[in-house]
Amino acid sequence: MNPAGRSFLKTGLTSATRIQPLRTCQSIGARYLTTPSTSTSTSTSAPTTQKEKSSSKSKQEKPIIFSGIQPTGKPHLGNYLGAISNWVNLQEQAHLDQETLLFSIVDLHAITMPQDPSKLREDRKNMAITLLACGIDPKKVILFEQSKVSGHAELAWILNCLTPVGWLARMTQWKSKLGVTKGAQSLEDVSATQGLQLGLFAYPVLMAADILLYRATKIPVGEDQIQHLELARDIGTTFNKAARKPFFPLPRPIITETKRVMSLRDPTNKMSKSDLSDQTRINLTDSPLLISQKIKRAVTDPIRGISYSRAERPALANLIEIYAGMKKIAIEDVVKQHAEDSNAAFKEALTGVIVEALGPIQEEMRRLEGEGEYVEGVLEEGARKAGEIARPNLEMAQKLMGLR
Repeated sequence: MNPAGRSFLKTGLTSATRIQPLRTCQSIGARYLTTPSTSTSTSTSAPTTQKEKSSSKSKQEKPIIFSGIQPTGKPHLGNYLGAISNWVNLQEQAHLDQETLLFSIVDLHAITMPQDPSKLREDRKNMAITLLACGIDPKKVILFEQSKVSGHAELAWILNCLTPVGWLARMTQWKSKLGVTKGAQSLEDVSATQGLQLGLFAYPVLMAADILLYRATKIPVGEDQIQHLELARDIGTTFNKAARKPFFPLPRPIITETKRVMSLRDPTNKMSKSDLSDQTRINLTDSPLLISQKIKRAVTDPIRGISYSRAERPALANLIEIYAGMKKIAIEDVVKQHAEDSNAAFKEALTGVIVEALGPIQEEMRRLEGEGEYVEGVLEEGARKAGEIARPNLEMAQKLMGLR
């Protein structure tokens, strides 16, 4: 990792904006999101004309926020509490602040692992329906499919040509997908890489392209995703140095306070679409009966009473966090209300909270399933708007690399 990345590791998290789940982000503009500077030194930068300065200033006055979600599998509570609900929350304040929000269904990322084409087409449509049903408003945000804006792939290739293999070898994404030990720091450390495809290995470069293509400065992430954003900053810095011009602003995180939602069967693992057992997660489409059955079977512990401790009672802590997130209240309030409950009584209360929160979402999903033309229109219009922002940025990147 270059010095920019190391510096960000030390200071970035302390200065990054944090947003409370399902609360308005009133502190975003005031706390930190002025336009980030790059680490490219002025001594290596090409002269900037007054016209360029004026144009750059106008762009900086309207920050761009980018985030993406993969369309594979059924969306679950982890997706909802960890990303979607924060997107809904963020869009309201950003709309008031006249900021540009781009939310992408990142289908190019999905094919880094084998996919059934017909199922992927269905999953892409279902993800769009889910996002709209959860409250994403196409009048306030740009919602689009990644593959419909060719600039993502085009910029990714340019960035691939600048990104050291060693940086990618240290990333965790391909290791976790292939079950490689966390201690492996390079390809030489991996005894068997037969299952490693280039797309999965270079996945973080495409993620950097997603961000830099729009010159986005604000990226909603969980703390477990910081490594990818660090790499995007490093890649942006490398491009700027190669171009001898600080073209790409370095993105900074809006860190969500919602903790990772863990598996109902194993609180040491994240709730995941890819888990073989459907009992590990609550899907947004689950019926009240199925939700009840899954919560009843969720692991807890033999300790009496309801108390919160991630270290000592991780399984129960996970259920308490789900309750707090779905109810939009503090963890302390959940514990206070249910301190004397048995685990069984608390699970029953949690089931009621989840069913109540998901009811309107499921109803809207059913309605949108019959409005296919509307959903397709939203995505097409979103791709058009996203392309308008991306095109001049890609063309300038190509020009700086000598491709125009």
